[in-house]
Amino acid sequence: MSQATAFQPLLDAGKKLEDELVRFRRDLHENPELSMEESETAAKVAERLRALGYEPKTGVGGHGVVAELVGAKPGRTIALRADMDALPIAEESGEPFSSKRPGVMHACGHDAHTAMLLGAAALLAQQRERIAGSVRFLFQSAEEINRGARLMIEQGVLDGVDEIYGLHNLPTLAAGKVATRYGSLMGSVDRIEISLTGKGGHGAIPDQSIDPVVAASAIVMGLQSAVSREISPFDPVVVTIGSLQAGDTYNVIPHRASLVGTIRTFSPAVQASMKERVTRLAGKIAEAYRCTASVDYTEMTPVLVSADECVAHVVRTVEQAIGADNRVEAAPTLAGEDFSLYLQQVPGCFFWLGSGPREGAERAYGLHHPKFRIEETCLPLGASLLAAIALNRLQ
Repeated sequence: MSQATAFQPLLDAGKKLEDELVRFRRDLHENPELSMEESETAAKVAERLRALGYEPKTGVGGHGVVAELVGAKPGRTIALRADMDALPIAEESGEPFSSKRPGVMHACGHDAHTAMLLGAAALLAQQRERIAGSVRFLFQSAEEINRGARLMIEQGVLDGVDEIYGLHNLPTLAAGKVATRYGSLMGSVDRIEISLTGKGGHGAIPDQSIDPVVAASAIVMGLQSAVSREISPFDPVVVTIGSLQAGDTYNVIPHRASLVGTIRTFSPAVQASMKERVTRLAGKIAEAYRCTASVDYTEMTPVLVSADECVAHVVRTVEQAIGADNRVEAAPTLAGEDFSLYLQQVPGCFFWLGSGPREGAERAYGLHHPKFRIEETCLPLGASLLAAIALNRLQ
């Protein structure tokens, strides 16, 4: 029996779950919950796991849920992870099952990820006799604020885990396709907060003041030199100031100003160098404008780097299951994912699952867009592929 034929029953079983997965995903979509508030979502996940015969542990790393399937024979432990939180975005998708909660939306597809992992849990429960080892299912909260993975790791979810796998839907990739990449796939995420102190005064008498707004403007521009003149052009870096706040009215020079932003890199070495660089530049530029600066630099998540052996396993499994023509090379992105924290602890692989319109159809809206939508045919395929990845590793 060929491998492609061997995976067909699993794909067929996943397809039979489609209606159930769609219903579950739509229920989550109508009732989204923000990071660290996913209590209802977690309760629904736990209820479904119990119906499948699992004994889930709840309240892990916030509202995370963990369940384990122990195979018929001893062996390694493979973890599969999905995230559950939504975003503070007002939905404009026009879907009949749009969010019922104003200003909150599943605009990144974590509702779909949760449904897929539940589908994988259902499929693997039927394959227990073929499993040599264990599969641990991690339903994680608070991915969007880069807290959930760290909290779950601190509570021991990776204890005894040999490898971990996860996926993320991608609406700009056609449903039915998978994208993988060796090495670095997604960027690091750091947060910077710069507080400036000058000397407030009348807007008409600037010589008697020290203007922190001018200093802040110079820092915004000066930080770009960290990219253009201090880092190799072959090492991608993005420095974005997303908030600059100062003053309350038109004719007053404020006493203080604050800047908040993010830094993304694609190299662990470059990420490690950015704190010193930002602190130095902000401090020296502020000094040149007679202001003082304090910098709060937080490294939130590292570069997401999959292990070569695990990527090769995913590539083999995907190509055997759906054909090599349905797997493509993933482009690198500086968007971040706290799955990278798991990969710092154990080897694993993170990959993209197409959730967009078929090639040649209408253009899809991207992740975090208020009109974000997915092709729900990706749900049973994602469930089947996650199950196949674990099953193929534990036989």
